[in-house]
Amino acid sequence: ILLLSALAILFPSHAQGQTATGAAPTAAGAAPPSGPDAAKDSSQPKPAEAQQPLPESPQSERERAEQELKQQEHQRFLGVVPNFNTTNLPNAAPLTPSQKFRLAFRSAVDPFQFLAAGVDAGISQAEDDFSGYGQGAQGYGKRFGAAYADGFSGTIWGNAVFPVLLHEDPRYFRKGTGGFNKRFWYAVSTTVWAKRDNGTWGPNYANVLGNIAAGGLSNIYYPSTDRGIGLTFQRAFTVTAEGTISSLFTEFGPDIMKRVFHKKPNKNGTVDRAP
Repeated sequence: ILLLSALAILFPSHAQGQTATGAAPTAAGAAPPSGPDAAKDSSQPKPAEAQQPLPESPQSERERAEQELKQQEHQRFLGVVPNFNTTNLPNAAPLTPSQKFRLAFRSAVDPFQFLAAGVDAGISQAEDDFSGYGQGAQGYGKRFGAAYADGFSGTIWGNAVFPVLLHEDPRYFRKGTGGFNKRFWYAVSTTVWAKRDNGTWGPNYANVLGNIAAGGLSNIYYPSTDRGIGLTFQRAFTVTAEGTISSLFTEFGPDIMKRVFHKKPNKNGTVDRAP
């Protein structure tokens, strides 16, 4: 009984000694901070964390896109031809869906579009295209409406609807620097290769599908002799080819204006008006 009592007394005292020894600080002569000082030290960021830049918030990115968009809406060649869909900024902020629709609608209802439709209708009537429309004022009015409807639907489908659905950027990102061949093939490639909202590049589905959709919609108002699947794809191919010419003019237009009129492009890379 005395032996068991002695062992019962010795073992608990030994365990308490080990616990006290384990709780001792491992650093030589230093104790962990406690109280207000401990909370203060833990709240201070590390140097690497303090220098790391914070990602741009969606709200600030939208505001930056809005400022850039307001500048684009004043861009014109020779003060007449709208050039709203072009940016000289390689890292331009991506547009929101509402901004894409606004930019497309702003381009589609510009007064120059009505002037272009009028000229197109006059040439079409002189060559007796779409003979089902007839001649005279009535025939000209139908040709004018068809020409403007083609441009309006192509702009809305190709620069707004499909870019929103497919998350593509409808703008032309002008290179502006480099050799002629490099810039030439870049401009041509943008007809089928476009920038996406996330900054990467890929097939320009929006442009191709927009031209096909506009061509299909034209079957509603064109004469019966000028309708059909074959004519739809023919019109889509024609508009795509015209888009390639437009891209080349957008890329080299400011350089031509600079050489011809000795006028430097503005900060957006366009020439507002000729002297």
